[in-house]
Amino acid sequence: MQEWNDQFDLLVKSRTPLILIRSREEERVEELVIESTNRSSHIRLATWDYVEGLRGILNSEGIGARQPMTVLQWLRKVDSSLPTILFAKDFHRFTEDAGIARMLKILCSEFRKTPHTILLCAYDWVPSSDLDDSLTILDLPLPQENELKILLSNIANASDSNLTKETLEDLTHACSGLSEMRVRQVAAKALAQRGKLSKADLEEVLEEKRQAVARSDVLEYFETAASPSDIGGLDALKVWLNQRHAAFSDEARQFGLPLPRGVLLIGPQGTGKSLTAKAIAHSWSMPLLRLDIGRLFAGLVGASEAKARETIQYAESMAPCILWIDEIDKGFGGDARSDGGTSQRVLANLLTWMAEKRSAVFVVATANGIDRMPGELLRKGRFDEIFLLDLPTLQERFKILELHLKQRRPNLDLPLETVASRTEGFSGAELEQTVIEAMHHAFSERRELLETDLILASTQLIPLSKTAKEQLDFLKDWASSGRARPASLRIN
Repeated sequence: MQEWNDQFDLLVKSRTPLILIRSREEERVEELVIESTNRSSHIRLATWDYVEGLRGILNSEGIGARQPMTVLQWLRKVDSSLPTILFAKDFHRFTEDAGIARMLKILCSEFRKTPHTILLCAYDWVPSSDLDDSLTILDLPLPQENELKILLSNIANASDSNLTKETLEDLTHACSGLSEMRVRQVAAKALAQRGKLSKADLEEVLEEKRQAVARSDVLEYFETAASPSDIGGLDALKVWLNQRHAAFSDEARQFGLPLPRGVLLIGPQGTGKSLTAKAIAHSWSMPLLRLDIGRLFAGLVGASEAKARETIQYAESMAPCILWIDEIDKGFGGDARSDGGTSQRVLANLLTWMAEKRSAVFVVATANGIDRMPGELLRKGRFDEIFLLDLPTLQERFKILELHLKQRRPNLDLPLETVASRTEGFSGAELEQTVIEAMHHAFSERRELLETDLILASTQLIPLSKTAKEQLDFLKDWASSGRARPASLRIN
């Protein structure tokens, strides 16, 4: 947080005329600005809102109530010997007015010579391009762990909650990624229920995070019971994932390992990419957040960038967690000219965050092909690794058939060697459909499932490897050049 404070102080000292702090935490922003003015005793802070008008300046209380133009005119007349920061709350809502827009431009020009600053706070406002040369945008990060620890300690002391050092550490870590207001709400709920803060509040914190995700337009909290045992084959990928899971531990930090960033899974439909994302979350005991790219790009111009920032904030609030971006090639594989470059800007923000993030958010992105995939996503270093989930081998087909058969007819033991050998080119989803189709046939005749039913069902299904052979061959050739690792220990 010290870095943010230093940056804000520098903007004020360098006579930045207009500052936009992107945040939903208006009260926290005001507290930080008050601290900044206290560090520089010669700078005054005035606040304004539409209902109450001006506050914080003697003999000027209430000026500009319901009159946004009046408060700008007031600031213009303030003597340069009284450097003033005007924190104009919700003022971005009035910038569409022609008079307000013109006055802002006038003040921005004058304030380069006069030590006054207009401060705005908004999260999803897209400023007019007319203000590009005068406006500086400063993102306020969520409270850091040291701030959360102080906040929780103060609440605990005020409520006579004798928190142990271990419990305080657990609560602080759990609250990481929540806004200060959300932390206060969780604490208030705990005090109302039990009269004190305790380790029992950890579940309340998780529920608060789930509610935060539920308010998101583009993220879905995905409940899953899938496990690696539900996946037939992909042994090389499973080994790699076990290694990355261990890298989330404190011992890994002490060893010098960074937090894992994520993995890109590429392969034809039905090869287990989505199932793998679900299995990772379940086996790692982490929440699974699914990003709906379609909703990310829906809405007004400029809203997608705000939604991307919101998505990142929500994901970090749930850390440690899995962020699942399904069919990322469809979301970012279009022509940038068709959307005014929005997809490229969102992608750039996402890639920058992935490269620089320090939170325990593991990104699992899936794609059916690479022909529409932006080159930036495929470049080494964007993900920890890129895996090709190819069509299953003979041994994997046997495992997949056995798995689906045991799930549906656990007491039935059928020979599967013939079916496995006759289903070359089938994906995992197509093998599952083979078992289901065979069961339909047996059930319609009111008898037990037979091997012949499976063989018959396999002959009636035309696999994707035949209908999209050229696409699959291209994908294999691309991966074989060293651009992706095989998810299976053996490919045939």
